[in-house]
Amino acid sequence: MSVKYAVIFERAHNNWAAYVPDLPGCMTTGRTLDETKSNIKEAIQGHLEILREFGDVIPEPASLAGEVEITPAA
Repeated sequence: MSVKYAVIFERAHNNWAAYVPDLPGCMTTGRTLDETKSNIKEAIQGHLEILREFGDVIPEPASLAGEVEITPAA
């Protein structure tokens, strides 16, 4: 069974960062967006393993990420 968590990707000056709103503390960085995507997948898997190991509840995905298009004011 697969589960999808929302991930927020942020571009920094020299790298990328990513975090998972539904998994507090689950975050990573990478030199490129592709590297960061791979890293966050590993971070999520590791985060869930630790939660299971300690008998904690695995949070259900509840967040959604999306885009909203606007026209900036002049």
